[in-house]
Amino acid sequence: MDPIKAKALIEAVLFLHEEPVKLSQLGRVIPLPPEQIAKLLEELKAELNCPARGLRIFERAGGYQVGTRPDLAPYLEELFADDTTGKLSSAALETLAIIAYRQPIIRVEIESIRGVKCDHVLDNLLRRKLIRITGRKPGPGRPFIYRTTPEFLKYFGLPDLSSLPPLESPTYNKTEKEEVQNSEEPVERI
Repeated sequence: MDPIKAKALIEAVLFLHEEPVKLSQLGRVIPLPPEQIAKLLEELKAELNCPARGLRIFERAGGYQVGTRPDLAPYLEELFADDTTGKLSSAALETLAIIAYRQPIIRVEIESIRGVKCDHVLDNLLRRKLIRITGRKPGPGRPFIYRTTPEFLKYFGLPDLSSLPPLESPTYNKTEKEEVQNSEEPVERI
């Protein structure tokens, strides 16, 4: 493999991989001897180690990882102080699933299904652009109507809403079924 292409491939692998990449892992992708890969890594480190570049290659946990220059941290922290790329909480996933399967839907309906208030969760999902407000429902209080967004589809890798997995009916063991059947109160199934 051409050294220039190999160096570009090393840079791409390190950029895309969240964890440090070991030399042996790079060897699986780049058909060169480990010594030559190590030499190309050192060259790439030297190229990135200049004031005009924002990235660096760091050696961590027995591997290599691309990261930002430490002196740029204060600027990046300010920009990403309201980072919305982290994992979703179980409450957020529950709420998002309800919206995805029942849209258009209002907050009171979501809270009725979940059994808890969800103002904070909805704010978080709106901030992440996974849901949007598409209008107001006529009637008392004119509540907001929520729907999922194209970002929702992108986040979960779905081409469209018809690709959502089918809802499974709740599973009950025999005792739970008997309790439901013997109950005097009507049970709403979701």
